[in-house]
Amino acid sequence: MCCLSTVLYILHEAVLAKHLLIHSGVKNFKCDECGKRFTQKANLTRHLLIHLGVKNFKCDECGNQFAQKANLTKHLLFHFGVKNFKCDECGKQFAQKASLTKHLIFHSGVKNFKCDECGKQFAQKASLTKHLLIHSGVKNFKCDECGKRFTVERNLTKHLLIHSGVKNFKCDECGKRFTVERNLTKHLLIHSGVKNFKCDECGKLFAQKHGLTKHLLIHSGVKKFKCDECGRQFAQKAGLAQHLLIHSGVKNFKCDTCGKRFTWKSDFNKHLLIHSGVKNFKCDECGKLFAQKSNLTQHLLIHSVVKNFKCDECGKQFAQKANLAQHLLIHSGVKNFKCDECGKLFAQKAGLAQHLLIHAGVKIFKCDKCGKQFGRRSNLTRHLLKHH
Repeated sequence: MCCLSTVLYILHEAVLAKHLLIHSGVKNFKCDECGKRFTQKANLTRHLLIHLGVKNFKCDECGNQFAQKANLTKHLLFHFGVKNFKCDECGKQFAQKASLTKHLIFHSGVKNFKCDECGKQFAQKASLTKHLLIHSGVKNFKCDECGKRFTVERNLTKHLLIHSGVKNFKCDECGKRFTVERNLTKHLLIHSGVKNFKCDECGKLFAQKHGLTKHLLIHSGVKKFKCDECGRQFAQKAGLAQHLLIHSGVKNFKCDTCGKRFTWKSDFNKHLLIHSGVKNFKCDECGKLFAQKSNLTQHLLIHSVVKNFKCDECGKQFAQKANLAQHLLIHSGVKNFKCDECGKLFAQKAGLAQHLLIHAGVKIFKCDKCGKQFGRRSNLTRHLLKHH
């Protein structure tokens, strides 16, 4: 019995001695593959399984395999939804302490890992390693839906959400929905009004860095995206996509007041200002007010007295070639724009648009003298000549 006690004591002392090495910081066992060091030989032996590619521990939930049982145990926490480690900075929770530790590096602002190709810096080595795949040009993960390829499997997984139509992240400000939370976070910068990214060429500000990056293509003069319909070229793919709507003839945005339709929502919103009566753009020359800045810009050409475009039929001159082209329709006798209400024909689309205001009962032309309103500018002009 005495001998057994002695043996147990010796074993206890040996185990304690090994354990104390952890606290001593001494790591005498080094991995020749990656240089990582360990306090105990057993830990090094287990670690080597990673480099050998041996993965004997399989997750029954998702089929993922691991070289070490401890890693499988940690992995299972994801499936159980257990997240005991919380970040005090942003509130994000993690299943593993190591994940929280890595996450905290982002808040520290320390980026010690730099890409030699483009100079971009990263807080974590793993992030740099993934980034380097971009420069390698290797894209092994392909989307079966659209053929788009990705360097990282995680990006393919996120991309697949687009085809699924699932958008679980909603903006409380405007209702727009997103497939990925990160995209919602970036979108919220638009509503915050914060624009930290400035174009050195023209001074335009952007809420997001990628917005500035795309904008810079305009100044570069490079136009890689060409319209097969008319040959027009664009610096941005989004610009070409918007342009193609013109050829499609699709106009999904309709004005309930006058019936005018628009291809783009931005043009539709600008048009609505006309009916609102709000005119924030004033001509410093004559005091005339305009609902849109573009209208003021066109109006200023009148005061510039530069009218290089002359009508050979009647001699009338115009500051803009587009205005002359519209004017020539009057002399051609061609009237392609018909009012569905009364059948009246017009040579210009603008003429039909103004005429439709009559049927809508809208009177946007107001007499400054007596306050009387008119549906047509010509009627207001006649009123002024007759009464005032």
